[in-house]
Amino acid sequence: MHTYDHWIGGRHHAGTSTRTQDVFDPAQGVATRQVRLAEPSDVDAAVAAAREAFVAWSEASLTTRSRVMFAFRELLVRHEDDLATLISSEHGKTLDDARGEVVRGREVVEFACGIPHLLKGEYNDQVSGGVDSHSFRQPLGVVAGITPFNFPIMVPLWMHPVAIACGNTFVLKPSERVPGASDLVAQLYQEAGLPDGVFNVVHGDKVAVDALLDHEDVDAVSFVGSTPIARYVHDRASRSGKRVQALGGAKNHAVVMPDADLDFAADHLVASGYGSAGQRCMAISAVVAVGPAADALVDKLRARTLDVRVGPGLDPDAEMGPLVTAAARDRVVSYVEQGEAQGAKVVVDGRDHTVAGHENGFFVGPTLIDHVTTDMSVYTDEIFGPVLSVLRVDTLDDALSLINANPYGNGTAVFTSSGEVARRFQREVQVGMIGINVPIPVPMAYHSFGGWKDSLFGDHHVHGSEGVRFYTRAKVVTQRWPHVSEESLAALNFPTAR
Repeated sequence: MHTYDHWIGGRHHAGTSTRTQDVFDPAQGVATRQVRLAEPSDVDAAVAAAREAFVAWSEASLTTRSRVMFAFRELLVRHEDDLATLISSEHGKTLDDARGEVVRGREVVEFACGIPHLLKGEYNDQVSGGVDSHSFRQPLGVVAGITPFNFPIMVPLWMHPVAIACGNTFVLKPSERVPGASDLVAQLYQEAGLPDGVFNVVHGDKVAVDALLDHEDVDAVSFVGSTPIARYVHDRASRSGKRVQALGGAKNHAVVMPDADLDFAADHLVASGYGSAGQRCMAISAVVAVGPAADALVDKLRARTLDVRVGPGLDPDAEMGPLVTAAARDRVVSYVEQGEAQGAKVVVDGRDHTVAGHENGFFVGPTLIDHVTTDMSVYTDEIFGPVLSVLRVDTLDDALSLINANPYGNGTAVFTSSGEVARRFQREVQVGMIGINVPIPVPMAYHSFGGWKDSLFGDHHVHGSEGVRFYTRAKVVTQRWPHVSEESLAALNFPTAR
C-alpha cells in the first residue's frame, strides 16, 4: 500500500513520525493508501526549508516569478485528468466535478501570472518642496496554508500561487483524508522551475496544525474549514503574532420568489444542493420559499431529486458520489432522523441508499426535507451532506430577516424576475457572496472569496487583490535629494508640506 510522505525542500521526506492514517476510496469503503502524520520536528524541517528558500526567492525578479506561474499553469492543464482522477478516488466526487475544481483553482494561477501588474506601487512627485513619496509592497516571509478535504486542489490553489508569486515561501498542511493532489502539485511546481523549499507539504492532524500555528518562523496562516476550527486557528495564531485569515462554515440560503422561473430555480437548486454530495462550503442547503411559490417548488424539487444518478465518482454516468468517510455518512443520516423527529417532512429519503457493487461505500442518497423551521438541528447546524431543507415564509422581508438572523454569512442567492427585488436583496442581506439567479456565487479569481459573521475570522478574504494584500505588507518612502547649496530647513517642530 502506497504511503504519502511529506514534501520538504524539493524531495519526499519520511520524517520522524511513526504515525500513519488510512486514505480511503469512499466508493468502496476500503483503505487504498496511507499518509504519514507529522510530528512537530517534521513541521520544523518544512519551515526551516521555507525560511532558507525565502532569502533568494523574495529577491527573485517579478519576471522570474511570473514565468514560474506560467509554466505551472501549463502543467496543471497537462495533468488535469490525472489530478481529477486522484481527487475522485480519494474524495469521492465525480470526475466532472473534480475537473471543475482543477479549472477553478487554475484560474487563481492565471491571476498570479499577472503579479508584476498586481504588485505595482504608487508614486507622488513633489508632495512638498523637493520631496517625493512612493509606496511598494514586500512579501511577509514563510506562510502556511491549512486546507479542508472537500476541495483537495482548489482551496490550496486559492492560497499558494498568490503567496508564492508575491515572493513568500509556503508550507501546506492539506487534509490528511485527501493528500494525493497536494503531493502531485508539489512535483509539478518543481517541474515548473520553482526553487526547492519555496513550496513544502506537511501531512498531518492537529499535531501538525498546532505546530504551524505556534511556530515563531511562520509569519501568516491561511485556513479554510469549519467555524469552530476557524475560530481556534484565528485565536491561537493571532496570539503568536501571526497574520491570519480563517474561513469558517456556512449555512447558505436560496430565496425563491413567487415571480421566479420555478423550473429554472429547481434545476439549479438540485445541482447546487447535491453536487459533490453537498460537501461544499458554498452549497445551497436551505431553500427559503416565499408565499405561493412553496408547494409548486417542492413538487419540482422532488421530481428532480429522484432523478439524480448516484454512483462512484469514477463512473462517468454518476452525477453524485459518496460522502468522504463512514463518519460523515452516519452524521448526515443522524441529522435527517433528527429533522423528522422534530416535525419536518422527509419528501425524498436518501438514508438507505445503496449502489450495486459498492454496498460498503459511504453513500447517502439526495434527501429533500420540507416544512423545516429555524429551531431544528437540520437547519441550525452545517450538515455538509446531500440534504436540501425547505423553509416557508410569507414575504421577502421574512426571508431577509431569517437569513440575517443566521450566524453564518458565507453565500446566498435569490431567484426572481424582479430587478427591484434583486437590488434590495443584495443591499440588505448580511452575507459576503450573493448570487442573483446564480445558486453558487463563487467569485472569479480576480475578485475575492469570503463570507461575513461566523464564516470569516480575520480582515482579509482569499485570492484576488485581497490575497495580494494579505500576503504582502506596505512600505512608504518619503525622499529628498537636496542641492548642495539648499537651506536645510531642519526644525524641531513637526514637519509639514510647503
